[in-house]
Amino acid sequence: MNGDAPAEAGAQIKFGTLVGVFVPTVLTILGAIMYLRLGWTVGNAGLLGALLIVILAHVITVTTGLAVSSISTNIRVGAGGAFAIIAQSLGLEAGGSIGVPLYLAQTVSTALYLLAFAEGWQRIYPEHSLALVSLVGFVILAIVTLISTRAAARAQILILGVVAFSLVSIGLGCLPDAAGAGGLSHTPQLWGRFESASFWETFAVFFPAVTGIMAGISLSGNLEDPRRSIPIGTLSAIAVTLVIYLLLAYWLSRVATPEELQGNMTVMVDRARWDWAVLAGLLGATFSSALGSVVAAPRVVQALATNELLPFSDYLAKEDRQGEPRGAMLITALVAFGTLVIALIGGGLNFVAPLITMFFLLTYAMLNLVVLVEQTLEMVSFRPTFRIPRLVPLVGLLSCVGVMFFVNPAFSLVSVVLSLLIYGFLLRRKLPTTGTGDVRSGLFLSMARWAAEQVDRIPAAPERTWSPSVVVPVATSGELSGCYRLLRAMTGRRGAVRALGVYPPGERKDVTRIPPILRDLRSDGVFARHTLLEHEDFFAGTQIAVRLLRSVLFRPNLFFLRLLPGRDLGAVSEQLAFARSQRMGIVLYASDPVYELASERRINVWVREQGPDWELSLRLGNLDLAILLAYEIASAWGGRFLLCMAVHDEATRIRAEAYLSELLVRSRLGRWGDHQVVSKPFTQALDEAPQADLSILGLPAEPDLEATYALTERIAGSCILVRSSGDESVLA
Repeated sequence: MNGDAPAEAGAQIKFGTLVGVFVPTVLTILGAIMYLRLGWTVGNAGLLGALLIVILAHVITVTTGLAVSSISTNIRVGAGGAFAIIAQSLGLEAGGSIGVPLYLAQTVSTALYLLAFAEGWQRIYPEHSLALVSLVGFVILAIVTLISTRAAARAQILILGVVAFSLVSIGLGCLPDAAGAGGLSHTPQLWGRFESASFWETFAVFFPAVTGIMAGISLSGNLEDPRRSIPIGTLSAIAVTLVIYLLLAYWLSRVATPEELQGNMTVMVDRARWDWAVLAGLLGATFSSALGSVVAAPRVVQALATNELLPFSDYLAKEDRQGEPRGAMLITALVAFGTLVIALIGGGLNFVAPLITMFFLLTYAMLNLVVLVEQTLEMVSFRPTFRIPRLVPLVGLLSCVGVMFFVNPAFSLVSVVLSLLIYGFLLRRKLPTTGTGDVRSGLFLSMARWAAEQVDRIPAAPERTWSPSVVVPVATSGELSGCYRLLRAMTGRRGAVRALGVYPPGERKDVTRIPPILRDLRSDGVFARHTLLEHEDFFAGTQIAVRLLRSVLFRPNLFFLRLLPGRDLGAVSEQLAFARSQRMGIVLYASDPVYELASERRINVWVREQGPDWELSLRLGNLDLAILLAYEIASAWGGRFLLCMAVHDEATRIRAEAYLSELLVRSRLGRWGDHQVVSKPFTQALDEAPQADLSILGLPAEPDLEATYALTERIAGSCILVRSSGDESVLA
């Protein structure tokens, strides 16, 4: 294993495998719970029950350790340990949502270890107050940490020696003393009565014993070589401590009765060969574990603050000349102190342990999920030098989630909701990606690829799945700006916009504003993309691009074109014929230069006579597209649409009223629409219709564009003229 590299003056402290990972991990695992609650666990659960708890806890720890080891050999693990791993894979939002609970777990752990230290101290000085010893220990802990992290880390090597000697003393307790008393004289109770706590409550108290893997991982930013140190240090520490716990559980079941194990929290001291050695190990390990937690937790805060995920990030991320995050250390000390006070009031060590269990299980679940996602996506960039089967993180993930809800469903739900709230808050901030990006886009691309494969196998149902996907060919950025409000209303809820900028050679400046306009659309919730094409002929270039876009899976289904004054109507007719040949719906937009879209409230949809049969069917021609667009726009505006029809006599008016009324009912659009039928010529009805911000009219198969343009100028307000592709159905 690596030694500890010397630090230059003013340089950040860097540790090797031994000091940076193995020692803090082992000392945190062989700490408070081992000395003070493993005996209680065996007494309450019996030997087999205790072994089951130890093994189950280590299943979670081993799978998580393997998962972390694998992914740490694939990425550059930055500061923050688990936060850095999750953020680099699932984004800063996911990293932050887990980083905060992880920080709380490590900070609360400090209180647990100080309480354990105080329980051990009381074995020597029973008259000393538990609260006073805990608080004095906290002050000493804070002073040592603030003086030097390097000194604290080096002190852990000495403490590891003390712990090792205490285990030797415990092992020698197997032998009878000179008088022939002691030794392995008791028959183990194989399955306990669970008088003090249920199986899962016992598990919750024990589980913090195996959360020590976070102690080393959280120092990732202070390691010389995280890719090497994390796998070697973590897995070797887990293996060594697992053997120790299994042997100690058997030893405890043989040296004392279940009643003694549950009633005497320091039974190890009584049954060891030298009680002073075990007391020294207990005090050293618990103080060292508290030291490891209070050193690791500020690094998580610093990593969160460096990515500006916390309030006062500048202060919390700042380092002194020795590379110590003093602001983060101060905040951690305050939080740890507050937690310690609450724990002293709330019930001591058994009160704190389940809280730590929940937060760590949540963190472990996310770490396993990260590796499972990376393995499942099978991206080229996932090339860990330490490979594990996909079953490993899957078992780890399911174990973490299952145990969380077995132990405490209510608190588990609160923990998950808290993380989701933090994730949602960070998501709204639109955080940047990490330096090398994350795999979220790859995750959704894989889902899209799978969905595309299913689409090819399933018969198409365009009537039920239709949504507006608009291609908008423009020659200048200004044309797109003029369509902005209408496009946003047409597509904002579930549609898409593909802006197609076609420009002559050397005239790219005319379309340079298209990307910023689309960024605004995206910020308004529209799925918007753009394509820029250099071509000497606008309409020929448009056709080339549309053919290509229609060949992809998520192809546009609406051809949107502005009907501008002075535009070549013959060329527009050719474009409309081309769009029909591509089986695309058509939307011609004639913007009123005075009214534009006015107050964005009222829409008139003009419907031709549907006689003589007046029957509703799945296909209503242009009416399908006209009403669907009216519904989309009215919904976005918070407005309403009016189905308008002009008929030649009163008898027809009655049939038309019934037809439109039934149409609104069968299309489920009565909430957004109404209808009006008048017995007048169309031109007169057009002049007398209620004022609308937008009018929608059908476009014939072979339109007279000059007459159509003249018609739009007659209407007060903007107009769109639509031609159905045949795939739309308002009754579907």
